[in-house]
Amino acid sequence: MKIAAVRTHLLDHRLETAFESASMRFDRRSHVLVEIECDDGTVGWGECLGPARANAAVVATYAQWLVGQDPLETTKIWATLYNALRDQGQRGLTVTALSGIDIALWDIKGKHFGVPVSVLLGGRFREQIRAYATGSFKRDGVDRVEDNAAEMAARAAEGFHACKIKIGFGVAEDLRVIRAVREAIGPEMRLMIDANHGYDVIEAVRLGQAAAECGIDWFEEPVVPEQLAAYREVRVRQPIPVAGGETWHTAWGFREPLETRAVDIAQPDLAGCGGFTEARRIADLAALHGVRVVPHVWGTAVHIAAALQFMAAMVPSPVRVNPVEPIMEFDRTHNPFRQAIVTTPIEHVAGMVAIPDGPGLGIEIDRAALAEFAPKE
Repeated sequence: MKIAAVRTHLLDHRLETAFESASMRFDRRSHVLVEIECDDGTVGWGECLGPARANAAVVATYAQWLVGQDPLETTKIWATLYNALRDQGQRGLTVTALSGIDIALWDIKGKHFGVPVSVLLGGRFREQIRAYATGSFKRDGVDRVEDNAAEMAARAAEGFHACKIKIGFGVAEDLRVIRAVREAIGPEMRLMIDANHGYDVIEAVRLGQAAAECGIDWFEEPVVPEQLAAYREVRVRQPIPVAGGETWHTAWGFREPLETRAVDIAQPDLAGCGGFTEARRIADLAALHGVRVVPHVWGTAVHIAAALQFMAAMVPSPVRVNPVEPIMEFDRTHNPFRQAIVTTPIEHVAGMVAIPDGPGLGIEIDRAALAEFAPKE
């Protein structure tokens, strides 16, 4: 079996109501899938985190080193591709594009052997994952405090045990939002906050100290990802556990944050950190340093399926009678093609998500949906 073709599929939808994080504005949802076809007809699917068209261009560049290769040699291919653009890469689009390719290759490998990727990763420790709802962005034309509180109250009513809200728009306003959401969801539901690196150290410390009384599980991306010393300062000077890592690519990118205890919770993204091949190394490195891993997830059902397969095989750290189970980020913002591109949507039931048990990622792509959501402009 050899790789015969490498393709990308752009997906795009203009939003009726735009929304913002502290660092980015979304007036459309745009994602890119990677399709790798083998000469025996086997097809694997992956997804890249980040700018869709830019990722597609880098995937096309990588194709010259992929066609004709044995798709089962995932580690060999990963090393070859990483090295091919190493001098200009090491992190960023070279790695996010590689991530989509790697996910697709593991999908092929699972289909070839007739088992889920999670089995190839070493075995399934769990068959379902408890999800937490991500949303609560700053939407255009609404009162942010009321809107966020109402949204997360609805997520609680759906059965989610936890939710994550967006902050980073100013300490005073953010505190009003946090307190309103806590009141709306009650004292039992877990609550996380994500600043999308919108603060400096002084603001992050002030926010963390004041928000701690609301029972916050973690404070995500308080400062820009390059500032590891700032991460460490925020972690020491306020009481909420600090999380980060969705933009730290490869095990090299996680090495210093883990060795220097910049975070309490590491958040590698399967579609950004280097795919399954590199996420395994990151998880092992985190375990060596006693840092909890909660993968970041933002994308379509392909990305969701990859994260579920990875999390199914995550070794409890530590292994014990009642281990700390990983929880799954479940994006609830508007995205009409998120589940439409697969024949069987991956949805939650009362906040629980079943891990697909079919071969590879355990999903089938609906090609009609790919055509429906292809860019029209």
